Amino acid sequence: MHQRVTTNLISATVCGRQVPRSMSRRIPHARFLSTNQWTHPTAPSAKYVEPTYTFASAGDKSKVPKAPLLPVYARPEFVLSHGKGSYVWDTEGRKFLDFSAGIAVNALGHADEGVLKVLNEQASKIIHASNVYHNEWAPQLASLLVQTTQREGGLGFATGHQSTTPPSGLQVFFSNSGTEANEGALKIARKVGKERWSLKNKKAWDAAGSECTKTKIVCFENAFHGRSMGALSVTSNPKYQAPFAPLLPGVIVGKLNDMQALEGLVTEDTCAVIVEPIQGEGGIHPAQTEWLVQLRKRCDQVGAVLIFDEIQCGLYRTGSLWAHSSLPVEAHPDMLTMAKPLANGYPIGAILVRDAVASTMTPGTHGTTFGGSPLACAIGHHVLTRLSDPAMTSHISTISTYLVQRLQLLTEWFPQHLEPTVRGRGLILGLGFKDTEAPAKIVGLARERGVFMLTAGKDAVRLVPSLNVGKEEVDLAVDVLEGALTSL
Repeated sequence: MHQRVTTNLISATVCGRQVPRSMSRRIPHARFLSTNQWTHPTAPSAKYVEPTYTFASAGDKSKVPKAPLLPVYARPEFVLSHGKGSYVWDTEGRKFLDFSAGIAVNALGHADEGVLKVLNEQASKIIHASNVYHNEWAPQLASLLVQTTQREGGLGFATGHQSTTPPSGLQVFFSNSGTEANEGALKIARKVGKERWSLKNKKAWDAAGSECTKTKIVCFENAFHGRSMGALSVTSNPKYQAPFAPLLPGVIVGKLNDMQALEGLVTEDTCAVIVEPIQGEGGIHPAQTEWLVQLRKRCDQVGAVLIFDEIQCGLYRTGSLWAHSSLPVEAHPDMLTMAKPLANGYPIGAILVRDAVASTMTPGTHGTTFGGSPLACAIGHHVLTRLSDPAMTSHISTISTYLVQRLQLLTEWFPQHLEPTVRGRGLILGLGFKDTEAPAKIVGLARERGVFMLTAGKDAVRLVPSLNVGKEEVDLAVDVLEGALTSL
């Protein structure tokens, strides 16, 4: 038995624009977008109560190649060989739905033909030349990032702002990863802090900054910003930090959405505040709009640089370009960092910076060997062009609505296990569990049933599929969740 939920999908409003149904032809799985009725089950699926696959035990390494790899990952005992779309296969021929998208990376899925075409064409021309020289693609991708932000909102630009040619108001630095982007953002903020301290105190700071007190960095509980020493210092998880202490000094940890604590947390000695608009690894916890407005206001009062880490929640993962694009400009940051989906799996990261902050950086103050390579930026330009297509943003909105509705049914059917509300928005979603041991069990049970999922924080299962995921894949993932929860 099924219940009918009727939804009009002839057109949708995306960033203030009406998107006609005919535009859905531009993207994969578009047939779903032209469907006018959704069918939701009235009871949990029993199809996946029993496992689909069995795997070798943790002690059996016979299926895994022996290699001198540092043992820092606890991987399941099978080997992936190839993928297509939202699916991957292992060397035993088993097929899995990748509802983790390589940890929110493969926005266009695996082995995307458009990405492959750009990769092969550019690789046949030039892959790397270093930042000693200009290349063709870095300025094009930087311009596209700025123009798209101007048009769709972010970093002080309201949605619908008329983009300029050449683009202005923002500047870009390319890195190789999200961790490197965060390291660069913290460096920039430290330098800005010293300059602002120098102006206020009417004295120069020396190279060591020995007199300057404006060096404190504020981060938040449950944050994840990376594993290098600087990024790790603002990732306030003892499990990650303790083995590598002492870390960067002067880091103050606050609590997300705690309005009363802001004045004492962000002070005249604060040079930077770094926050995820939606915490990913920490449990899919959104920052409240009013709290972000007050955080922005407090940063302005004391001259602190506000950094948004949108490595996991940015680039249309929430349905808009940036997680903060739809927020009032009073809640916007000075800098944001990005990485994961920008080149659909090819390594790239970037910092997007307002001019007023970027002006501190001069030749020699920062650098990278591989960041901004012609190959990475060519792929990034292609991926961003496709993600920013109104048909794609319409699809993300529609498929997210459907996924949330199906997940919300789980909270009603399994109240003994699940919190009553689905966390997150767009296609960065989380199911909160009452038992903190359950999420890891569910991820393992789902894998045995042919679906990859992730945990998040101490109590959540994280769902971050490819952004062009279809209804068929959503149904499979949720059916497997229902079977796993029944089994649990």
